[in-house]
Amino acid sequence: MSTLTDLNAHLFSQMQRLDNADLCGDNLEKEIERTEALTKISKSIVESATLQLNAVKLKAEYLGLKKGEMPALLEEGKP
Repeated sequence: MSTLTDLNAHLFSQMQRLDNADLCGDNLEKEIERTEALTKISKSIVESATLQLNAVKLKAEYLGLKKGEMPALLEEGKP
């Protein structure tokens, strides 16, 4: 996973796993734990991306920005 688009896909995949009506007992508990871990990691990734985007905005505002310059995490299709 290297972009926010990838993260979004993982989050929706996890949501689909949780939506499985046949999931119960220990298997359900494991998926809930997995979801909680994924949520914590996702929040950190989003916070990092927000920080990077804010840094690029400041750079653009005060120093100018080269064409196409974006943090790698925010670019589509790039690791």
